[in-house]
Amino acid sequence: MSAVRRLTRCQGWRRWGAAFVAGAVSAVAMPPFDMPLVLVVTLPALVLLLDGANDRDDRPALRRRVRAAAAVGWWFGFGYFLAGLWWIGSAFLVEADVFGWMLPFAVAGLPAGLALFYAGATALAALFWRAGPARIVALAVGFGAAEWLRGHVLTGFPWNALGYALTANPATMQTAALVGVYGLTLLAVAIFAAPAALIRNGGFAGRGGVAYALVAVALLVGLTAFGLERLQNESRVAEPPVALRIVQPSIDQAQKWNPDFRDQVFDRYLSLSRTPPANGRPLPDGLVTIWPESAIPFFLTDAPAAVDAIADLLPPEGRLFTGAVRYQRAAPGSSDADFFNSIFEIDPAGALRLVYDKVHLVPFGEYLPFQDALEAMGLTQLTQLPGGFSAGNSVAPIKLDRLPAFSALICYEVIFPGNIVELDARPGWLLNLTNDAWFGNTPGPYQHLRQAQVRTVEEGLPLVRAANTGISVVVDPYGRIVDRLALGETGVIDAALPATIAPPVYARFGDIPFFATLAIAALFLAFSDRGRRKRD
Repeated sequence: MSAVRRLTRCQGWRRWGAAFVAGAVSAVAMPPFDMPLVLVVTLPALVLLLDGANDRDDRPALRRRVRAAAAVGWWFGFGYFLAGLWWIGSAFLVEADVFGWMLPFAVAGLPAGLALFYAGATALAALFWRAGPARIVALAVGFGAAEWLRGHVLTGFPWNALGYALTANPATMQTAALVGVYGLTLLAVAIFAAPAALIRNGGFAGRGGVAYALVAVALLVGLTAFGLERLQNESRVAEPPVALRIVQPSIDQAQKWNPDFRDQVFDRYLSLSRTPPANGRPLPDGLVTIWPESAIPFFLTDAPAAVDAIADLLPPEGRLFTGAVRYQRAAPGSSDADFFNSIFEIDPAGALRLVYDKVHLVPFGEYLPFQDALEAMGLTQLTQLPGGFSAGNSVAPIKLDRLPAFSALICYEVIFPGNIVELDARPGWLLNLTNDAWFGNTPGPYQHLRQAQVRTVEEGLPLVRAANTGISVVVDPYGRIVDRLALGETGVIDAALPATIAPPVYARFGDIPFFATLAIAALFLAFSDRGRRKRD
């Protein structure tokens, strides 16, 4: 218990440093490490640090205690996001001569901003903090609310929400079908912080703490049993069958938009798309070939010869989906244009049809907030398009002949729970085109893939994902990877589209079950605190 007392009593920079270390170590709970049990150490450590910040011997100074708790939460969050998102800096090294100077601001600035949400989480928890298991419930409520806000404020960025720690195991991942990833966050904190319930004022907490810890273990066992039962369902193939070919060319980002490599890049796509199937049979009629985000290194609408070359490789009744940049003139003959990150369909007759314009753009990557003002200061987004990308205006399911309706998602649009499918217009599958080559061989692509997997569980829909350098996958509605190409691998996936399943609870009600759980926990805290005040 001496270590527990030292952790609880440390102050100033020692308290902040301990919170930073606890947050940084917590990042290994995320992919590609997938070590969620570290949270059994780091979250109780956070609770003990907050015990020190919420010292009840100083009862009248609520404002001071809330500020101290917020500081602990910010340092925990800064460590967590710095260790978990450092790889974002890789994008600024693709053109280091232009963007290299921004790397320190990106690597440290984004974690510093995201940590404000964790500061809010611990500040909220401080309002209900007291010795005993209820303080863990307070922390779970604080983090659940903070992660939901992080997913929505200023267009949202819910990357690496703590709830993803429960998705390292396919069985516990299935809980996302009930409460989504924000509900998983509340559960993850309540479960993994449970060892702190055994500690009260630096000593053993007694029966109440033991009871809470046992309930947390029982909850984890129950979630696992629910998931294992759900995973007994076999992955079925869609009826009528849809044959897929996913192309992963693994083109270096530094070459992708270099004019000297334009023909080489395009030829690699054509060559891979013609690869004979492993079974030795011809490409099946009706084959759906899929290329990644912004696969075409030129304006496809200005290149009829390229469209014809694509059409020539398609089998009868086949089609190809590809990511490409498109432009739209402001007026006939005008030099001003809006640019869109888009998906096109091409058929064997050479017809080129626009399918989708990306709706949820990446700040600083595809556009600048306050675009005109920041461009006047000499700043530009990573894509370096004049004025940045413009956003599309529809996420409605896309309906095409001889194909189940699907929702198109470009790049990180897939990370937003509850925002990828319209509740009243359910598609049959999800199509995700992405280009993670910006981030090389780092944790980024693995984290991106996991979030895409969890969307399939939440929505009960299969996912088809084409990524330039990987990780390309076909995922069934239970988050199971049916087929994949590893990060950095060049090749194709030939697979059948998995069938959808009946919409799970989250697909039908969205975040309502999460908010209901949050409200019940908050009411429990409010009445418990009221009872404590009466006893005092």
